[in-house]
Amino acid sequence: MLDIAAHWRATVFMKKSFIAVAIGFAFLCFAPSRTQAQERTEINNAPAAKKLLGRHLLSLQWISWDHFGTATVTNRRGVYRINGKQKGRGSSDLLTIDGKITSIDEDQFTFDGTIVTQVSHINSGAPCTREGEFVFKITGKRRYWRLMQMDNPCDPVTDYVDIYFR
Repeated sequence: MLDIAAHWRATVFMKKSFIAVAIGFAFLCFAPSRTQAQERTEINNAPAAKKLLGRHLLSLQWISWDHFGTATVTNRRGVYRINGKQKGRGSSDLLTIDGKITSIDEDQFTFDGTIVTQVSHINSGAPCTREGEFVFKITGKRRYWRLMQMDNPCDPVTDYVDIYFR
């Protein structure tokens, strides 16, 4: 009798242990970690945030100021993101932008992400990738935000990356 009771207790203990381990494993695999969770975009000026949301024309002067690309700013649960592309007509020239907007102020916004430029006569036509934090700012009476880190890190040229008001 004692052997059956001991066996039964051991079986119950093993089942409970297995369930606890399975729940813990599932939590680790599927729960968002602190590094995965994105902090909300810091909004320091509500009208500026409203102006930034939506679809905008996008340009890099080396590609064209006549044939624009588009950049779209979205807000999902307080996290603003931007994604855009400008392609050259009849060439492989390209500008892409993708990432999170970390703060929005009256005349500028800060962006953390990736900007890639590829222009046939710059950097031997190879893509130039910039990653990190960048500032886009409105200056004077201009009707666009311009990338403030204008120096191309791959060639000694100045890039004017502009995002136009709607």
